[in-house]
Amino acid sequence: MDQDKIFKKYESLLSQKIIEDVKADLPSKVSDKQLTEILDLVVKDYVAAMITPGECVGLVAAESIGEPGTQMTLNTKHFAGVAEMSVTTGLPRLIEILDSRKTISTPSMEVYLEKPYSDGKEKDIVEMAQRLKQIILEHLTASFSINIAESTVEVLLKEENLKKLKFTPEIVEKEIKKKFKKCSTKIVDGNTIMVKADVNNLNEVYKIREKLRVLYVGGLKNIKEVFPVKRGDEWIFVTDGTNLKDVLKIEGVNTNKTYSNDLYETMSVLGVEAVRSLVIREVKKVLESQGLDIDLRHIMLVADTMCAGGNIKGISRYGVVSEKSSVLARASFETPIKHLINASLVGEVDELNSIIENVMLNQPVPIGTGLPKLRFDMNKK
Repeated sequence: MDQDKIFKKYESLLSQKIIEDVKADLPSKVSDKQLTEILDLVVKDYVAAMITPGECVGLVAAESIGEPGTQMTLNTKHFAGVAEMSVTTGLPRLIEILDSRKTISTPSMEVYLEKPYSDGKEKDIVEMAQRLKQIILEHLTASFSINIAESTVEVLLKEENLKKLKFTPEIVEKEIKKKFKKCSTKIVDGNTIMVKADVNNLNEVYKIREKLRVLYVGGLKNIKEVFPVKRGDEWIFVTDGTNLKDVLKIEGVNTNKTYSNDLYETMSVLGVEAVRSLVIREVKKVLESQGLDIDLRHIMLVADTMCAGGNIKGISRYGVVSEKSSVLARASFETPIKHLINASLVGEVDELNSIIENVMLNQPVPIGTGLPKLRFDMNKK
């Protein structure tokens, strides 16, 4: 019998993805009888893994993540293999992900490289890392001094750093002119740039000096540091700061594997499906670093809930909870008075369809054995 016909029989019992996975993992020679036996075992496992109708999956997932979460340590700063860099881990990072915070405490990226770049020599890798890093004017200068009498800031450039980072005084002056349009600039003595303020106020001159220090002149914005790390046989870059959009444009970067730990940046560059995968990956990473083992399906359910609306919403009163149709369910989470007053002002009706509101009113809840209902047909004798 044709094996495609056997697979066709099982299409109503298994999902397309599982059938494709079975096809990919099959040995090269397998008889029709063996294939049928394999598929029967897969169906058995698939049915066993399914959730019973009425199972309270949200509660089980919340308990599965919440209980080990209380065992987590609070030592938040560590990064395996990179001594100079600290990344938020543990409970603070878990809260950051599940609340979907817009600004995270330690934004970071893992930049994977394509071959032959990933197998390159250490010297070439360090050179490539320099290209990714944000360069500010302070990286190129020996000193910043103020001439009070003339209201000027003198920027003395360091020749060694200019050569290393492939800059010239002319390029630097052009970048200063772009940012400080009201100031006049000129190059003196080859490596010194004079920036004259248009005001005689000393405070303003000091402000200009401080702005000059952090003036962005090259590299990728927001990436403060790049650390080359060897994982197995390949080199990858771990960054302090993120700029996913620009990193993916760089030649030699593996766009399929490179990722940022910033949910909102991933959302804007790659979309909601990528954010869902990132939530799963990041939560799993945090839990594994603490030695906690949680079934992946619980994490997947939380990620699905956060991304179900096509946008990212945190597990908070402003996110997922705010979208509940029941007033009592919303009030049970936080700020109950506010929810109850707002609902009574507009005459909102609660249909009592969910679990929380029925628990609050001491009624049978629509889960498990409370899901089926007995009805009498009064027309029949």
